[in-house]
Amino acid sequence: GRTLSSGWHRVTGDDLLQGGKIPIRWTAPEAISYRKFTSASDVWSYGIVMWEVMTYGERPYWELSNHEVMKAINDGFRLPTPMDCPSAIYQLMMQCWQQDRSRRPKFADIVSILDKLIRAPDSLKTLADFDPRVSIRLPSTSGSEGVPFRTVSEWLESIKMQQYTEHFMAAGYTAIEKVAQMTNE
Repeated sequence: GRTLSSGWHRVTGDDLLQGGKIPIRWTAPEAISYRKFTSASDVWSYGIVMWEVMTYGERPYWELSNHEVMKAINDGFRLPTPMDCPSAIYQLMMQCWQQDRSRRPKFADIVSILDKLIRAPDSLKTLADFDPRVSIRLPSTSGSEGVPFRTVSEWLESIKMQQYTEHFMAAGYTAIEKVAQMTNE
């Protein structure tokens, strides 16, 4: 079945891109950009649904506008780990959200990964690091892993803005938490 058309989502008017009626928050970047709907774009959507399940129905990307969501995704940002989410499950979500669709798992892979996890419940005991302050994953240097940054200079370097490091330091933004707060304000 096609994830997007199977009626899993009550999609509100604001979730749709005008004209083409695509639920942006659940849709892979290539499907938004050039209508490339494939099983790989369905895998992306499945990752978002997994995230919704693990957050007990939070709205993907919260209050960001559709335009901001599209820009964030293309800049390599990804949804952060839900609270109390097994690390293996979050890693699977992140694989579903690879920018390069050929690197996303196939549905058969997802089934076998979930099957292995269910058969080894201890594998679900390790929880992914949850940071209540991070509302969205910063892009990693390669733009696909979505690793949260530990330092401001590391983050600036990754977005090719290391020349601004001293401005951030001078302004008192020495810790990455402060930058995360700044972007949330």
